[in-house]
Amino acid sequence: MITVIEQAVQARLVATSPKVETVPVTLCYDRSDPFAVRMAFPALATLEGIEISWTFARELLEFGLQRPSGHGDVRVRPYDAERTTVEFHAPEGVAIVLMTTADLQHFLERASTVVPPGLEHLYLDVDHSLAELLRGSR
Repeated sequence: MITVIEQAVQARLVATSPKVETVPVTLCYDRSDPFAVRMAFPALATLEGIEISWTFARELLEFGLQRPSGHGDVRVRPYDAERTTVEFHAPEGVAIVLMTTADLQHFLERASTVVPPGLEHLYLDVDHSLAELLRGSR
């Protein structure tokens, strides 16, 4: 049974300069963290020169395909009929990424075969998470 979905997609980094860079991005969904998706950017796309990953709610990505969503570090909204904007807010600044909506929809469809939306709570390992949390308190 598949428990992890990874999908490579192309993203365009939007900057203040006229040149718009295309970078490969990896989307990941793991059944062991059923409410979250991870978006990994390669070292060449980051200021630090190392791979950077952002983890955020799968629901945020789902809602953001239809309407502006998110108020925190990650915000998702439709750009036009074919593209979606994902914004990452950090102390260093804001990264705005344009992605093909069809790619994001395909990823979410694949993730829903691993854990159907609305049933995430059935895949949580509360005992393990609680043990990890309390391990450092002894």
